Amino acid sequence: MDLFRSLRYPNFRLNTIGQSISLIGTWMQRIAVSWMVYELTNSMFWLGFVSFISLCPSLFLSPFIGPFVDNRSKYKLVVVTQISLMVQTGILTLLVYLGVINVYWLCTLGFVQGVINAFDVVGRQALLSHLVGSRKDLPNAIALNSSVFNATRMIGPAIGGFLLSSYGELVCFFINFLSFGPVLLTLFLMRVNEGKSIEKQNRSSTWDGLIEGFEYLKRSPHIASLIVIMSFSSLFVIPYTSLLPAVARDLFQGNERTFSWFESAAGFGAMIGAIRMATLKSGENLRYRVMFAALIMGVSLILLAYSHYLLSALLFTVAVSFAMMMQNSSINTYIQTHSIPAYRARIMSYYVMAFQGVFPIGSLLIGAVAQAIGIKLTLYFMGGLGVLISFCYYIYLRLRIHRKLFS
Repeated sequence: MDLFRSLRYPNFRLNTIGQSISLIGTWMQRIAVSWMVYELTNSMFWLGFVSFISLCPSLFLSPFIGPFVDNRSKYKLVVVTQISLMVQTGILTLLVYLGVINVYWLCTLGFVQGVINAFDVVGRQALLSHLVGSRKDLPNAIALNSSVFNATRMIGPAIGGFLLSSYGELVCFFINFLSFGPVLLTLFLMRVNEGKSIEKQNRSSTWDGLIEGFEYLKRSPHIASLIVIMSFSSLFVIPYTSLLPAVARDLFQGNERTFSWFESAAGFGAMIGAIRMATLKSGENLRYRVMFAALIMGVSLILLAYSHYLLSALLFTVAVSFAMMMQNSSINTYIQTHSIPAYRARIMSYYVMAFQGVFPIGSLLIGAVAQAIGIKLTLYFMGGLGVLISFCYYIYLRLRIHRKLFS
């Protein structure tokens, strides 16, 4: 099928199989950590803080990681980061088994995981173009990669919620530790040819590479504007995900299983969005798709805050995540297909900084706001800002069209 055309490339197929298994474990661990934090602290602020501490390395390190990755083998970097993540998960599992885990250990291990992930995400995004043999199939590969991520986001929390309520957090952490085996096996089976660019290119210093990437970004206003949109969304809208334990327990008097339903609903919506992106034909205006997705995200958050019934809340969670995936995947695709190869990792590092780097600040901010004014008012606030972001981007696009017509 045309929808799955990228899977005909053996390296991309191996990557998809390994990631599918590993990410199920990752999502199981993620909901177990979130629930453990809320059970230990009973605080929405701590929920936001643990999310902040685990993702803040992306904010501070991503711009420097881009030049580092551009000058090195992406494949070897991903192998190292996956082994490191397996060790980090093993330590977490051991601490829970020994019964010495507390919120401070969760913060420390979350920070270590964040540092490793900062390298892994940039390296993996840059490696993707080497896993498919044709540039025209790259958008499809990006969309399918997102589909895998979000399919596992639907399946992982569903399994994790059952195991969490039946057997506790330890089982979730141990299964995630085991799930790194398949992804490492598939990586070792790959035969990746990254070309001669790594050996032959001038290895400028990381700081010089950072400056060059920023200068390229200034010469590319459409890419820069999308990174700005990503930054504001990550600061004010996307952190709704860190509030889902509180939504499940405080708004709908739920338990671990209820929380897993919300996580699965978010994964289902994002998976639908990723599949929709995989069916897009080349030439579609991705920037307008970003604008409409931001609008849908904001409106859906407002409706989620207004919901009085669990079923309607789950449906609006699906809608929020569908729009979030459409927005993020459109930005990702636009950047990867419009940036030149020599600068791709550097520009992707700014994307990762805007997405995963700004997100923890947003989680910390939104967690503090929710602690002060309550979860329902916070969701209204976030939804309204989502609508405002869409409106501002519409004005920008109209001004660019007007300037182009009369220049």
